[in-house]
Amino acid sequence: MIYPKKIKTKKINKFLKIFTYSLILASILLVIINKLTTPNIYWSVLCIFGFIYTNITVRYSMTKTRNIAGHVMLQTILLAILVIFIDYRIGYIGWSINMAIPILIMISNIAMFIITIISYKHYGKYAVSQLVIVLLSFSIIYLVYKGYAKENVLINISVMISIVNFLVSLVLCHRDFKEEIIKKFNI
Repeated sequence: MIYPKKIKTKKINKFLKIFTYSLILASILLVIINKLTTPNIYWSVLCIFGFIYTNITVRYSMTKTRNIAGHVMLQTILLAILVIFIDYRIGYIGWSINMAIPILIMISNIAMFIITIISYKHYGKYAVSQLVIVLLSFSIIYLVYKGYAKENVLINISVMISIVNFLVSLVLCHRDFKEEIIKKFNI
């Protein structure tokens, strides 16, 4: 058998309903635990937002197959903004720029690397998303230079992974990358 069996729509819908109800039940349980244990700290809200995000991601991944790299890029940017906001709200300790964003950049670059390897023939769709993620990872160098972030191992590793990922993408798909840049920016 060369091709995998297609999952029937009824099974997908049934799984999604069970998954959604499980997340709703877990959210209600977390709110009750939060109210009973620490009523002044709303940690259950963060968990519920995580459940909503997980539900949307699972639904999207099971039902659509569009530009996955664009969604990786968008999620990377939104999560970076979210962790900076959370860090700012709790007193800006700096963990968002020094730890969370480098880890986020590493994960998004690894995801983009996998997407590039799997579908390098259709890389034109992913070229701009890849470029934005690379620019985001290089913005950390600027933050270190300006003194907003401390140079550490995570930042160095995230920048190196980004450079390697970008070079591999250029080697595999340089023609598609050039064509897509010309189309998007009218060069």
